[in-house]
Amino acid sequence: MTEATMVAGSKSEQAYRAVKARIVEGTYTPGYRLVLGSIAKDLGFSVVPVREAIRRLEAEGLVTFERNVGATVAGIDPTEYLYTMQTLSIVEGAATAMSAPLIDPAAVARARAVNEEMRECLEHFDPVRFTQLNQHFHSVLFEHCPNPHILDLVHRGWNRLAALRSSTFRFVPGRARGSVEEHENLLKLIETGADAEQIEKAARLHRTATLDAYLAQTN
Repeated sequence: MTEATMVAGSKSEQAYRAVKARIVEGTYTPGYRLVLGSIAKDLGFSVVPVREAIRRLEAEGLVTFERNVGATVAGIDPTEYLYTMQTLSIVEGAATAMSAPLIDPAAVARARAVNEEMRECLEHFDPVRFTQLNQHFHSVLFEHCPNPHILDLVHRGWNRLAALRSSTFRFVPGRARGSVEEHENLLKLIETGADAEQIEKAARLHRTATLDAYLAQTN
């Protein structure tokens, strides 16, 4: 690989990350037309790396090409979101329960600090920031899972949610406060050494409650 190719690849990666971030965060909304020249000018790149980035995003399902329109941001598939959340509720519940005996007081304190940030975020609600903190909170709880296959499924679920641009709290901001309280309940169960079945059920119901709130809002 030549130095020029490496530089081009680097710019392509930067363009990919920049455009994907804008899609995930909602700056580029579903149906938004992605004009290559405008994006390239904004990023300070040529059109070539931006075109490569758009092709990658098309392969991931975040971008579609429409005849006589060009590249646009893909819509959110509610069925895919439903299946992802249902699956994640099962595997994340299991991972959290298996992790619980391995979570030390320092990790619990770290998770609680993140949850307090989420509580503060409720005052001037930022759904993207809240979602980032939410992922951080849950990662503290499930990352100790000793089963690498289950952990891999959890990571896949979170990655799929990111691809679906599912800051669910953008659509159901009222769900955020209940989510914070349920987080505290999960931490108390872990601190008091509750049995695995109880922790798994609490984690699973926490996830499905968010799904139910989303479905109620969109139906």
